[in-house]
Amino acid sequence: MNKAKYLFPSDYMADPSVHVFEGKIYIYPSHDRESGIEENDNGDHFDMNDYHVFSLDDMENGEITDHGVVLSVKDIPWSGRQLWDCDVAFKNGKYYMYFPLKDKNDIFRIGVAVSDKPYGPFIPEKHPMLGSYSIDPCIFEENGKHYMYFGGIWGGQLQRYRNNKALESAIIPNDDEPAIPSKVALLGDDMLEFGEEPKDVLILDESGNPLLHGDKHRFFEASWMHKYNDKYYFSYSTGDTHLICYATGDNPYGPFTFQGEILTPVVGWTTHHSIAEFKGKWYLFFHDSVPSEGKTWLRSMKVIELEYDSDGKIKTIEGLEDHQ
Repeated sequence: MNKAKYLFPSDYMADPSVHVFEGKIYIYPSHDRESGIEENDNGDHFDMNDYHVFSLDDMENGEITDHGVVLSVKDIPWSGRQLWDCDVAFKNGKYYMYFPLKDKNDIFRIGVAVSDKPYGPFIPEKHPMLGSYSIDPCIFEENGKHYMYFGGIWGGQLQRYRNNKALESAIIPNDDEPAIPSKVALLGDDMLEFGEEPKDVLILDESGNPLLHGDKHRFFEASWMHKYNDKYYFSYSTGDTHLICYATGDNPYGPFTFQGEILTPVVGWTTHHSIAEFKGKWYLFFHDSVPSEGKTWLRSMKVIELEYDSDGKIKTIEGLEDHQ
């Protein structure tokens, strides 16, 4: 698969989080819709209100299955608005969906919903995770431990916090100051709460200094973690510079050293991805706004094969090429 293909052309799905469960690819996207809300830097026009789950057992020629709505804003007791990017983990016979949602005070929290099946439906807990904030939860599992990576600036509200505490007012660094980092926390045994205080995910340049806020490769949102040849690959979106980048480290907490760009800008403002191995091949799942003719709040999910060179470097994929 050297050309990208759209996975589900009949509806707008974005931010695909992908895992292999029960021998199949399962895709957990956010579900874009036309809400009529004017575009702004807070992302209010991304007014998603439910999740679907998709599955696939053959990446090249298989038919994708839409398992329908598995969780809606109206089903979540503490809900306000905006179900953004989610992820799902498996432990002890249960599937746990982690989702960002603004509460009734318009503050993003991370909630949990539980199912017996990877395709749902998912039943939400009555409250968000204690101490949770911001957006884009990603779950990485290793040796029975589950780590959550999360956070996003601007509309994702990460600039409103320091040291896991809310600030009196948001602080965006100057361009010559260290960038705001993503967060990581080990989950508790019950998978419903953090098992520790979230820690900073530091991305360093080749000299060992943290990337600065003015660097076009700094973290913005969309954390993802995967492992390849005993190295940990932390990948993320740079937001307003529209890149998917990655950094590598020796453990799940980092620090991670910046390595390069995975995906150059696509059509549409946002770029958001996941990376998964299936049947011996690696794939990049992402989205663009080509089918909606550039409406950045109406995105369509895609997949393309991901390749590494002999040193474990990921080969850059051109986002604007005609991959269809």
